[in-house]
Formats: sequence, C-alpha cells, structure tokens
Amino acid sequence: MEYENSHTQMAPSILYWGTPVVLLSTENPDGTANLAPMSSAFWLGRRGVLGLGAGSQTARNLRRTGECVLNLPSDEQADAVDRLALTTGNPCVSAVRATRGYRYEPDKFGTARLTPLPSETVTPPRVAECPVAMEATLAAAHPVAADNDRESGKIVAFEVLVRRVWVHDEIRAADRADHVDPDAWRPLIMSFQQLYRLGPRARSSRLATIPEHLYRDSEYVPVTT
Repeated sequence: MEYENSHTQMAPSILYWGTPVVLLSTENPDGTANLAPMSSAFWLGRRGVLGLGAGSQTARNLRRTGECVLNLPSDEQADAVDRLALTTGNPCVSAVRATRGYRYEPDKFGTARLTPLPSETVTPPRVAECPVAMEATLAAAHPVAADNDRESGKIVAFEVLVRRVWVHDEIRAADRADHVDPDAWRPLIMSFQQLYRLGPRARSSRLATIPEHLYRDSEYVPVTT
C-alpha cells in the first residue's frame, strides 16, 4: 500500500493543529473592557467550550461575572489580533508571563484599533469589525488535567451558553435568513502559533444534507429583535 509506511513517530512540542481565533471580551473589576485573543475553542450545538489559562485576566473575569462575548475575526482582522499578542489586562504581570514578553495593557480595544459596540444581553462589548459576535453566559467551569499534579489547576475549560448572535450582512446566505454562507465567511485560523486564512472549498459535503436546525439543542430559542 502506498501509505503503509508513510508515518513517522514524533513528540510534537504542542498539539495545535488549527482552530478559529476568538477575540473574547469580558469585563474587568473596574468596569473597563478586556479583549483577549484565544483559539482553544469549539462549539457543541449552542454551547461553546473555551480552554483558558486559569490565572489569566479573561478567566478571572469570566468566573466573576459569568459573561463574555465571543467575537470571531475574519482574516481581514489578522493585524488587529496580532496587536493584542503578548498583552494582558492584569496589572500584576506574573514573572512567568513577563519572561515570555507579556506587558500590561489597560486599553485592549485601543491597542487593537478595534471599535466596541454595546451588547444587549451581557455587559461586555462586541467588536464592531468582527463579522461574528456571540453574547454568552457561563454555564460551567471544568478543570483540565486533574490527573496530573504538575498541570492540575492551570487550565480550565469554560462551557458557555450562546444567548445572542450578531453577524455582518455580507456573510449571510442570500436564500435563508438564518444561514451563514460558508463561501463568504473567512475565519482567521491559528495553527501552531501562526495566523492563517482558509482556502477555497475542497468539495461539497454530504453532511450538508442534514438540516442545520437538527444540531441545535432543545433549550435554544432564536432571538432576532
């Protein structure tokens, strides 16, 4: 067989095969907005799962307020996302983070040159430039690596419930008001610490024959007002 001996065993430095970038907005204790890029995120029905460092300002804000906005940048916002790299909303920068080059930045929106917009169901603002913004509330916080003494307590998987979704008109499907056009939506992807854009569609998928509403959980009631 052509591929019978095509694999080589390796121990990757990180397992970061590629996920969408999220600009996560939360509220700081002083009422200002924090905005942090992250990409350990995925969705199950109307719930999002976010992997965050337990000591990050975003994690602390999310635990304290139970609210956030998941802003999804397109590949056009790559420069804005990169301006937020190595910044933290915590004025007390840990020694570990300082060694990695992090600095305290109280005005995350200004640093990224992005525009805050008021949300309707949560306090943290949306990002005007991002084609997708999802207002969400915290449903649960799941500890990660509880079986590893060195890693236990350092990472948390936050489960959030999406309450309201905002999209730019140019990514909506022309024939369905509740559909996003995947050929128009160009998410920014993080793969092994580098920013990428998607290429053209590889082929049509048979999964697309399944009606999208079947993926929604039973508690979801769409709000459009």
